[in-house]
Amino acid sequence: MQDFQPGEGKWGIRTIVCHLADTETVFAMRIRQMIAEENPIIPAIDQDLWAQRLDYNKRKLSQALETFRRTRAENYELLKDLPEEAFARTAQHTKRGVVTLMQMLEIFARHPEKHVGQIQAVRAAYKEFKASQAPQAAQ
Repeated sequence: MQDFQPGEGKWGIRTIVCHLADTETVFAMRIRQMIAEENPIIPAIDQDLWAQRLDYNKRKLSQALETFRRTRAENYELLKDLPEEAFARTAQHTKRGVVTLMQMLEIFARHPEKHVGQIQAVRAAYKEFKASQAPQAAQ
């Protein structure tokens, strides 16, 4: 089921989890740049290109999930004791323009929730697919 794709160009569960792991790692670097540097430039990423060229379809789901969990925990530890004024620090995002650290946090706080919804949709589509195959197998 982890590699089931619910449609053309749609991601399966493994790809979604690998994406979450990689974007959390990217976020880790971005927030560190925003804290340490003055108005750094942070490039947008092409998520589909990352999925293809980083072989998401071959990566271990358990390792990607652990990378996400561990990196999210480390990011929390870094951010929890920052002074309030640090959250006003800015960066130049190549697609979004000027973003504050607080805006980046808001984006990345919601990011996994969006993908959990995708995972739930993939699971539902997989169940429908399996149910539609069952009568054919019985014939």
